[in-house]
Amino acid sequence: MASKSQTLNRRAVLGAMMVTTIFPPLARGQQGNDPAKQEPSKVKISMTFNGQTMIATLYDNASARDFASLLPLELKIEDYSTNEKIANLPRKLTEAGSGPFQNERPGDLCYFAPWGNLALFHGGYRYSSGLIRLGRFDDGFEPLLMRGAFRLRIERV
Repeated sequence: MASKSQTLNRRAVLGAMMVTTIFPPLARGQQGNDPAKQEPSKVKISMTFNGQTMIATLYDNASARDFASLLPLELKIEDYSTNEKIANLPRKLTEAGSGPFQNERPGDLCYFAPWGNLALFHGGYRYSSGLIRLGRFDDGFEPLLMRGAFRLRIERV
């Protein structure tokens, strides 16, 4: 007869096997979710304001996919601090793409979850909690250097 601890161990192992069999998407969802190692997707967007257009490639993460589902958008873009422009989204995005990342640099397109806004970086910055990288601008970010507030159009390319 099996001891009580052996029975509990067998149950735990069987339970874990059942969960990973029944819910494989949940197990896969944890793989490759390291924001520091995310890869670009094939989704490109255009951001047009003040008569200039920038193209960005979105990363392959749940937050970027949620952002793409909102497009096209008409927003207002404005300066925030000395290194970024921001635009408020009509609703909050999923935070499934969140987590610390490195290699921050100008040209990153991010989402700041606590405020529900886009952050378009044109100067150096450091990762902070709640910041989710959605993608990068392809050919520079010079239009972001123009100070002021503008109407912003975002759509898929």
